[in-house]
Order: sequence, then structure tokens, then C-alpha cells
Amino acid sequence: MEGAMIRSGKVVRKTTETDVVLEIVLNCSDASSITTTMPFLDHMLNLLAKHGAISLTITASGDTEIDEHHLVEDIGISLGLALKEALGNKAGISRYGFSLTPMDEALCAVALDISGRSYLVFNVKLANRRKLGSFDPALVKEFFKAFSDNSGVTLHINLEYGSNTHHIVEVIFKAFALALKMATREVDDKANIPSTKGLIG
Repeated sequence: MEGAMIRSGKVVRKTTETDVVLEIVLNCSDASSITTTMPFLDHMLNLLAKHGAISLTITASGDTEIDEHHLVEDIGISLGLALKEALGNKAGISRYGFSLTPMDEALCAVALDISGRSYLVFNVKLANRRKLGSFDPALVKEFFKAFSDNSGVTLHINLEYGSNTHHIVEVIFKAFALALKMATREVDDKANIPSTKGLIG
């Protein structure tokens, strides 16, 4: 949009276990480029970008020969930190977002508050724990916990029902994307910080 301020954040995170470079641009229709060495997570992050109206550039690798946990968690950390940077002092955002999203037999409700207070409620019961490719669906909670802890977002994820593990994980990411899109959208008063305190930490 002409005249609109570009809201972006970039994180470079390198540890003995992982190497992550992640950049986010909000309210952006540019194509994303995501390579995490985990095809299923790439698919979920592309869904997040598409339905969240954000552009994601991610290059990530790690000790997945041991377990994918470290890399999934560090990508969540990096996404949270990059979002926090992109939002700055939170002026001009809607702050709250929610979505009730279906996918075939699965239905997921996500509500979030860009409050400066990290908190995750994750009410998701998987019908089974079968892997999706090499991806352990139990790591979805670890991803969102890492995101919440590092973004300062209060995040409630409630699976209403579902039986197909792929559909369950996919609908979680889609519902999260739609809620995030709502919460980060800009309002008319670009200088307004949406808090009676006048500050969102």
C-alpha cells in the first residue's frame, strides 16, 4: 500500500544446536521463502504466511538427526522475537484477534492478545501421535510456547474437535494466522497505543 509504513523484523539465532535466520514483514503479499529442513513445518509456515498476510523468509537447520525439538523451538523463538520487533511500541494495531476455523472434520478456535504478557493455553487432544512425515505433532505445542514466550503474546488455542492429525495441525496454524492478521492490522489512529496504560511492554 502506497505510503504505508513497512513493519518488519529480523532475527539471526545461532546456537550449538541450531542456525536460524528469520525475517517477517507484516501486511505483505510478497512470496515467502521457507526452508527449515522439515517439509511438514515448511508447509505449516507457508500456510501461516498466506493466511496471515505476512511475508516470511526463513532459513533454518539444526541437529534434527538427534531430534527435531531444538529446531522447532528455535524457529518459534525467532518468530516471536521478529514479530515483537516488527510491532515496535504496538501503536496503531488492533491488539486483539480471534478465529474459529474449520478444516474438514476439524475445528479450531484461536484467540490472542498482543499484550506484552506471554501466556499460552493449548487445549489440543490429538487422536493419535503418528508422525507427519518425520514431524512429531507434539512439537506444535513447543513451537507456540516458544513463540508466545518471546513475542509477549497471550495465546489461547482450543481444538474443538478433529480426528485427522494432519487436519488438526493444519487448522491450528490457519486459525492462528487469521487471528494474528486481525490483531496486527493497522487502525486509523496510527499513534494510538491500545492500552489504558499507554504502554504495552
